[in-house]
Amino acid sequence: MSISKHELAAFAACLRREERSSGTVEKYRRDAAAFAAWLGCCELTRETAARWRDHLLREGYAPATINSMLSAVNALFRFLGREDCKIKFLRVQRKAFREQSRELTRAEYQRLLDTAAEQGQERLGLLMETICATGIRVSEVQYITVEAAQRGRAEIRLKGKIRTILLPAKLCRKLLKYARKQKTASGEIFLTRSGKPVSRRQIWREMKMLCEKAGVESSKVFPHNLRHLFAATFYKVCRDIVKLADILGHSSINTTRIYLMTTGTEHARQLEKLGLVT
Repeated sequence: MSISKHELAAFAACLRREERSSGTVEKYRRDAAAFAAWLGCCELTRETAARWRDHLLREGYAPATINSMLSAVNALFRFLGREDCKIKFLRVQRKAFREQSRELTRAEYQRLLDTAAEQGQERLGLLMETICATGIRVSEVQYITVEAAQRGRAEIRLKGKIRTILLPAKLCRKLLKYARKQKTASGEIFLTRSGKPVSRRQIWREMKMLCEKAGVESSKVFPHNLRHLFAATFYKVCRDIVKLADILGHSSINTTRIYLMTTGTEHARQLEKLGLVT
């Protein structure tokens, strides 16, 4: 049994009904479609499903990337009632540090903001500040409204859960000033010229274009890295991982710990401090 386009569309619709973020729906849909294309007209069995994992390994995908793709495909199997085809994840030992090439520093973040201002990209600069100052996901930017800025807090609704995010007073003033300039009296603040919400894809594209002008490595510049910078900065100040998990909307502190990993350079510096080599 092959997987039809109709089944893939129904799978995506099911994810939206489950209130998955738009980014998750798109990724799961894309990964599920990739599996369906690879499967072709072959029969879906546990053995053929497992061979896809082996195929991804041969193609050179990173283990973490493969596991994220398997999450999507296993969700598809559940939707189709074919949990017997569920693929086992690769066992990957968690790294004790983050790759230096993906670590956005405070100085690089400031360069991005300065460059956005110089280029007249007011919306992008303010959007980056908003994500980095609150720790919200890019899919949660829609909850940054005029009303939220007036109250000093935003109500984030995602996956059937509601959490309250406090907005710094200085950020609120900037948001309201921008809204007045754009003649936005209510509702979402970050809109396109046509009045539609700014999409995740557009934010990503604008940030990638900005990083070249700012002289910041492209591998470091994406919306989720601003969330990482918020988490690392917040923890340095407060040292409260439970509170940080609540702010980020994590159900498990283990997820929050990933955000607090230091870079390989910092990890090496910590090892040197031990003084165990004479």
